[in-house]
Amino acid sequence: MTEYYIEGFAGYLELERSASANTITSYVRDVTQFSRYLLESEDVELPQAETEHIERYIASMAGKGKSAASIARSVASLKSYYGYLKNRGIVRYNPAKDAAPVKTERKLPQILTGKEVELFLEQPQCVDAKGYRDHAMLELLYATGIRVSELIGLNVGDVNLTGAFIRCSSRGKERIIPLYAGAVKALSDYMKDIRGQLVLDPRERALFVNMNGERMSRQGFWKIIKYYQEKAQINKDITPHTLRHSFAAHLLENGADLRSIQEMLGHADISSTQIYSHMVKQKLQDVYHKAHPRA
Repeated sequence: MTEYYIEGFAGYLELERSASANTITSYVRDVTQFSRYLLESEDVELPQAETEHIERYIASMAGKGKSAASIARSVASLKSYYGYLKNRGIVRYNPAKDAAPVKTERKLPQILTGKEVELFLEQPQCVDAKGYRDHAMLELLYATGIRVSELIGLNVGDVNLTGAFIRCSSRGKERIIPLYAGAVKALSDYMKDIRGQLVLDPRERALFVNMNGERMSRQGFWKIIKYYQEKAQINKDITPHTLRHSFAAHLLENGADLRSIQEMLGHADISSTQIYSHMVKQKLQDVYHKAHPRA
């Protein structure tokens, strides 16, 4: 679907805007690179992008040493692309409209504190099948930092309870991610006692299924996240990606190195992982200014 939108944009530039071949090539390349960034770092498709995603993309380009001219051209490409989508009713607004051509200050993703994570993970009550399933899903998401698309794409064979790890395959690459004891127990309880009650077709390979016995959808899991956010009364906008960001930031705070975090997150470029260093540094600065008697 993403490829279709980009192809349609190229046709629009040629037929309706009479753009040159070089302009079309540059714009399509810029949009394609942004699409890769969204999937890699935000787990979002092009039509679902928000202004904050574009701002973080601009910051990532600046962090990689891209010139102001290159960044400005990319922003212009995205403004044109989302204007095209808006005119065709595919998106409600143009998220690139107010994006600054160059933004050196990063807009850091929101994360949960350790206490907020504990509160959030405690919300599913293991008293019925849904509670056990939801508890296992949330524990696994925070234990591994995988994307929601990877979570719902897991099959039973991807989990090794004895070895305490999962095997995650995404975009042609496979990575092994360890599990802490609490996540292993949550998964074990669900897989051994609950999943069989939910699955209707014995040939179903999906690890997590909905109440109809079919593979959990992205929309279905989104609703689960929002339900437990409201139940926990946490005044932050929690998305499936919030636990991924929190996973990485908390590991870094507790001494994990960036390369290991990069491997677990599945980032192809270390620059995508370095944003968590900025988050930790910002937190230390905040603590210093609040606590130091002469700050």
